[in-house]
Amino acid sequence: MTIYNFGSINLDHLYQLDHFVRPGETMASESYQCLLGGKGANQSVALAQAGGGVKHVGAIHSVDTMILNQLEEFKVDVSLIETLDTPTGHAIIQLTKAAENSIILYPGANHCLSKARVDEILSAAQQGDWVLLQNETNLVDYIIESAHGKGLKVAFNPAPMDAELTKAVLPFVHLLIVNEVEAMDLVGVDTIDAAAQLLPERYPELAVLMTLGKDGVRYFDGEENLHVPAFRVDAVDTTAAGDTFIGYTLSAILSGTPIAEAMRRGCAASAICVTRLGAMAAIPSQHEVEQFLLEN
Repeated sequence: MTIYNFGSINLDHLYQLDHFVRPGETMASESYQCLLGGKGANQSVALAQAGGGVKHVGAIHSVDTMILNQLEEFKVDVSLIETLDTPTGHAIIQLTKAAENSIILYPGANHCLSKARVDEILSAAQQGDWVLLQNETNLVDYIIESAHGKGLKVAFNPAPMDAELTKAVLPFVHLLIVNEVEAMDLVGVDTIDAAAQLLPERYPELAVLMTLGKDGVRYFDGEENLHVPAFRVDAVDTTAAGDTFIGYTLSAILSGTPIAEAMRRGCAASAICVTRLGAMAAIPSQHEVEQFLLEN
């Protein structure tokens, strides 16, 4: 069973500054890091670390092939990542001493998927395979509808949220992964319980994973309504927590693990992640998650 992750790949250029650069001002940065990220790439790494068979579908600039080496080190299948003349997606991030950030995001190669390329990839998928998407690439609606039409199950994490796009594709989605604010916005309510009631009523074939931050996660569909609490840890950086949860939970679901236990594994992986600095580098290994669960 394979997961085809049509996901973003970004290079995050992080500059630490005393304050945000003002109009007309030139400022020297106290430090600089170039980090591999993007929600799509983070989720592929989490899936691979969890033992899931994931093929990442995306694109980078031809000069950035070191990205492929990094992803391969995390056991991600990079055979479907194209190298193009378009710049790799990237973010320019100003981070102040007060931990405030200002971000310029350039989608770049992340928005270079073609319908022909999508059709070619999906034609190779087998019954039982899944398609995973976020909302950082182009052709999201086309990919979802095409995958559904081929009998593939679709998991969709619509971040950054586009409510109208998301509502349009929900009839073709098997598993929706959103936070509580996104879930409430989709059905126009102001409580978590109302969202948990209305989403299954409006979309009877849809299952929902609703992340609740430090309060854990809920799962609901037309039959079940479950809650799994978060593990209590001292968080230092929550950057890739959601992506880590998605990768580990989805991998467990696909391996046949009962949904409540799959959610618990995802919460454990996320708990480890937030105790570490960084994004991709903070995603734990399968062994680390197993050990954490034994101790908690």
